[in-house]
Amino acid sequence: MLSSLALAQPATALPAVQTQKIPASLAAAMQAQAQASAVPANVIPASAVAATIPAAMQPMAPAAPATYTIVRGDTISGIAARYGLNTNTVLQLNGLSANTIIYPGQQIKLSDSAAAPSAPAPAPRPAPGPAPSSSAASYTVVPGDTLGGIAARHGVALSDVFTWNGLNGRSIIYPGQKIRVSAGTSAPAPAAPAPAAPARPAAPAAPALANTGSYTIKSGDTLGGIANRLGVSLSSLLTANKLSMSTIIYPGQKLAIPGAPAAPAPAPAPVSTPLVPSTFLGYTYPEAVVSSANANKALLNASPVPSTAQMKGIVADTARRMGVDPSLAMAFAYQESGFNQRAVSPANAIGTMQVIPSSGEWASQLVGRKLNILDPYDNVTAGVAIIRALVNTSKDLPTAIAGYYQGQYSVSKHGMYDDTKAYVASILALKKNFS
Repeated sequence: MLSSLALAQPATALPAVQTQKIPASLAAAMQAQAQASAVPANVIPASAVAATIPAAMQPMAPAAPATYTIVRGDTISGIAARYGLNTNTVLQLNGLSANTIIYPGQQIKLSDSAAAPSAPAPAPRPAPGPAPSSSAASYTVVPGDTLGGIAARHGVALSDVFTWNGLNGRSIIYPGQKIRVSAGTSAPAPAAPAPAAPARPAAPAAPALANTGSYTIKSGDTLGGIANRLGVSLSSLLTANKLSMSTIIYPGQKLAIPGAPAAPAPAPAPVSTPLVPSTFLGYTYPEAVVSSANANKALLNASPVPSTAQMKGIVADTARRMGVDPSLAMAFAYQESGFNQRAVSPANAIGTMQVIPSSGEWASQLVGRKLNILDPYDNVTAGVAIIRALVNTSKDLPTAIAGYYQGQYSVSKHGMYDDTKAYVASILALKKNFS
């Protein structure tokens, strides 16, 4: 205490301290103390202290680049927040909606200046619309495409693309699908025999297919395009097949064509075998569940997926990163799908880890972000997150394994069924093989 006072006071003050008189009474001492503390020395008034950090000293958001390449785990809102942008602005800038699926490697625009790389897109606009429409009347979807992006690239309104193709904002497009990007098919036909040739095969096919009363969907088909080529209204085609504008169609599916002769009516009987059957191991699943499973199977069949070897690496790496025994995760992946991301069961269990949509929602809560179980990386993340949760909340490993197959609540209430016991034994044996 004395040394601090010596440092705080000038040297000339020392004698004054040494000759200071002792107050004669307690009252005098209290009065002297009050006077000494009335104006504290070296105290900064509270009014002089800033209540907020000056703007100049606040951390700045990194400058937004013109374009950004998506990496695993990204969301549009997260990217917008990272660069201090508005989420809706980024969505509109890229022709996306709140439920559009993005994927690693996809490029998005973060500013209007990003339109520069897309400068070639206006090229179709200066060229007379009807003349090049024969060559640009349709566009083949490639990975990463969105309907908004396709419309912008061809200089047409997104609403027109919806109308020409019988699509809407919830429609899902896939690589290889053909999208019409100009109005009508009648205009290009008389333009010139050579350019019109590609569109001509569809015209003669219309009466032939209409006579049979059915049409088998091919890769790239849309309900609007089918109706247009067969000369029937889209609404009548939807009604005849009990479909809606948001229904997903897939190659090999058969459609009934309205206006056909009565004789071909039995044609729907030989319906092509669905991609996913409605029964499995003696169980028959609801029509809505099986329909969703077939739609997901069609999407996965039309999408690139990792090879078996690559899938093994993804499972092992994800398990290590999430603190789960890699040999246990690989045992589940082999038992459930044989490391096949295109596997879909009648119960709508999807991908390598056979995660059903409701379990995918639970896994999303476990990891703190929205998971897309059609994506191979997110599918494995969902499966490993569920395995980790079951291991952490079960009394032993066999019970945790049983919970993945039978459901944790069912196991706790009814115990393991015979098929569950066989499943547990298989997982444990596979775990030893992958150790």
